[in-house]
Formats: sequence, structure tokens, C-alpha cells
Amino acid sequence: MTNLQPLDDYHSESKKNVRRNVRKFLTRPVIKAVLKTSVTGQENVEGLTGAYIVVCNHTSHLDAPMVFTLLPEHMTENLATGAAADYWYRRPGISKLTSVFFNTYPIERKHKSRDPNAGRAKGMTSRLLKDGIPILIFPEGTRSRTGEIGEFKVGAAALAIKFDIPIVPLAMRGGHEAMPVGAVLPTPNRPPIDMYIGKPMKALEDETAEDFMGRVRDHIIAMLDQGTAHPTNGD
Repeated sequence: MTNLQPLDDYHSESKKNVRRNVRKFLTRPVIKAVLKTSVTGQENVEGLTGAYIVVCNHTSHLDAPMVFTLLPEHMTENLATGAAADYWYRRPGISKLTSVFFNTYPIERKHKSRDPNAGRAKGMTSRLLKDGIPILIFPEGTRSRTGEIGEFKVGAAALAIKFDIPIVPLAMRGGHEAMPVGAVLPTPNRPPIDMYIGKPMKALEDETAEDFMGRVRDHIIAMLDQGTAHPTNGD
């Protein structure tokens, strides 16, 4: 008998409705009140369904709220992201809140856990993708300390190749300035943040994960440099 984390919540229509209402009546008004937001490239993901991986550069703690609030609704109601099981899933109340806001799933860290439920989250990213749930990944692994884009880990590209699914490149600009490392709240006077949604990208035939991830990173950089969701020579 399997003891793996069930996936029912990620297909629940009632939970999708809860997340939709939280974003509509809480997170979206709050974000628009404290930030001057601009989102372009929605046309690039029209009709996008099923499993895919959203890959985004990581500028600040504002990134995840921005992504889950401002992406087109057909993406945000299904999009999921990983959260450390030993931290965010220790307390049922916190895990429920993060689940509502960010549709999280538990990620087991490499160190051994004393949690008797440890192991239930094994392979959750792959299991969700197989089940048609899109995933958000910040491939730098941590926020930029300088505002510059760091190196991308290749895990997202490897998953995209394994399951033959697209990567949606997402570029965020302004988060580092709006809420630098160490800040508790965004800076005043509604600092500007731009989001560029790129066209979904598939791996080329026989392309390695390293090369595919490099193309995705180059595309994100091109969107930021050119200030457009349709950069030239960005892939």
C-alpha cells in the first residue's frame, strides 16, 4: 500500500474556486495597491493547458506572490510550486495557508527528517506533472543578492525533456529594487515591477538539459534586456 502524498487537492474544483477568490479579492488588490505592476505576453500562453513548467528568474520575496496573482487565470488556478516539507508543512495551519495562496506541494530536503510522514512527498514534482499539473520553478534556487540573474540549475529542463512538455519562460524585473534582501515590506510609493511572459519553449531533438536550460535563460535575459515578451534572438 502506498503512503505517498495524495494528489486529489490539485484537481479539486472547490479548492480552485477558493484560490481564485483569494487572488481576486485579496492578493490582487493588495499587490496593485503597493506595487505598480505591468504584465505583458499574455497572448503567448493563450490556450495553454495540461502540464508545463514555468521557469522564472528570482529577484525577491515578491516573485511568488506576483506570479500566482498576475499570471492569466487559466494558469494560476492550476499552477503549483514546491515548499520545504520540514519547514512549511510542520504546522497544519501554515501548510493550509500556503496551499491556498501558492498551491504548494511538499519537497523533502536531502537531510533526514524525524517527521513520521517523511517520504510521503517523494517524487511529487514528477507525479504532479504526470497528472497534468503545471509547476513553477525558480532555477536559481535562491533570490539574487545583486539584482543580476544567477546560473540556472538544470532540473526544470531535465523534467521538461523527460515528460516532453514545454517550459514557459517568465522574466521579472524590479523585484530586487522594490524589496531587496533583508526588507520586510516593499519600498513605499508603489515601486514598478514588470513581468514578461514568454512563448512556451520545447527542447530540440537530442538537446541536452544543460543546453535547453541555457536557451531558456538566454530567452529570459533577452526579454529583460529588450523590455518585451517577444525578444529577437531570445531563444
